[in-house]
Amino acid sequence: MQMLIAGQWVDGNGTIPVINPFDNAEIDAIPKATAGDVDRAMAFAVEGAKRMRRISGYERYRLLMRAAELMDEQSGDLAETITLEEGKIIGESRGEVARAIETMIGSAEEAKRLGSEVVPLDGASGGGNRFGFTLRVPCGVVLAITPFNFPLNLVVHKVGPALAGGNSVIIKPATDTPLTALKLARILLEAGVPEEGVQCLTGSGGEIGDILASDPRVRKISFTGSRDIGERICRTAGLKKVTMELGSNAPLIVLPDADLEKASHAITATGFANAGQVCISAQRVLTHESIYGDLIDALKPKVEALSTGNPLEQATKVGPMVRASDAARVAEWVDEAEDQGARLVTGGGCDGAIHAPTILADVRPEMRISREEVFGPAVGLTPVETVEEAIGLANDTNYGLSAAIFTENLENAMKFAREVDSGNIHINWGSQWRADLMPYGGLKESGFGKEGPKYAVEEMTETKMVVMHLQG
Repeated sequence: MQMLIAGQWVDGNGTIPVINPFDNAEIDAIPKATAGDVDRAMAFAVEGAKRMRRISGYERYRLLMRAAELMDEQSGDLAETITLEEGKIIGESRGEVARAIETMIGSAEEAKRLGSEVVPLDGASGGGNRFGFTLRVPCGVVLAITPFNFPLNLVVHKVGPALAGGNSVIIKPATDTPLTALKLARILLEAGVPEEGVQCLTGSGGEIGDILASDPRVRKISFTGSRDIGERICRTAGLKKVTMELGSNAPLIVLPDADLEKASHAITATGFANAGQVCISAQRVLTHESIYGDLIDALKPKVEALSTGNPLEQATKVGPMVRASDAARVAEWVDEAEDQGARLVTGGGCDGAIHAPTILADVRPEMRISREEVFGPAVGLTPVETVEEAIGLANDTNYGLSAAIFTENLENAMKFAREVDSGNIHINWGSQWRADLMPYGGLKESGFGKEGPKYAVEEMTETKMVVMHLQG
């Protein structure tokens, strides 16, 4: 596929193959954007920002609603594209498309809600005979840098609010999974979004990432990806608004009064979806020692029932990781944990890009598979003696994106909610759950700023204060 720059579908300086991670077949190729391409896109986006801010909120609502309709009409092709380029099983891909349509509709609705607030200046000393109100205005040019693991919904989470807020947007999709984003850009143009309003550049982030992030014409960056790349973008960006959705190693606490059947089901569902390649996947299961063995016994058959294979086949429950090298990395971490005393309950090993769904028991907090982000289909269990110890271990990380607890005790549930340093807190379900309309974001090195259409539009607009000085 070609990339979209300045209203034209164009080639670049060479191509990059897009590989199906299941069979290693090349399914397409994308252009490699250059510094010149970036400059041309930026100049066009600046003009696009001027045009987009002149479009009424209602008209932006209509454009995004039309885009949602077209996404629904093309849902089958979008889902298959996600599976082919990312390896996600087809059922999960269909679910992602459905969620992305909801996200686009939610963004459309927010375009109608950009309002003003009257500020009661007469309540201030010297504020008599003055009338004050705020205006919400677009940031201007928004740069959306998106990850491979949700190549449609996480693009819509950035592009939808950006357009709803009256901005122009430049999409830089992940090099592994760019095809879905390019198809979304085509849908947006077909829906009537002005060509100046949306562009999509492809290529290596290492080659054009710094050029994009440092350009002063960009007024807002929304990034989802690794902690290290996020820090690099923040250092490069300069004085502009930035939203960061970064990594995690989500803790999940299981206390003695938990429903173990529900807990084991949730760990299976939230630890292995998308082959564990979700930033809020359940990774560290901190289990009270009195039920430790029982939870392992409940969990093992559920994980062993997760069949691996071709993600286009309905029977497959866990597909390949996005790259064979990532599967090999997870296998290395599992082997390392075993060498350090962890016990392999089930799984382990990889075949190409497919890593077997894996449970490790007796994982110590200092092991890499516990301290760092696995981002693969491996879950580690660690025994604890008290809820206080579990909360301490949950917080013993530089991350803080999502955390979960299983308990029937209200006091323990609220203690967990108040004391665990995480942007998303789940009680009696796993850490991997998100409604696309909710405020979503992390604490500590998991990032800052919030997504969810209502909250992202706030991040992608600015507030002006207007004071009218009236005659007495």
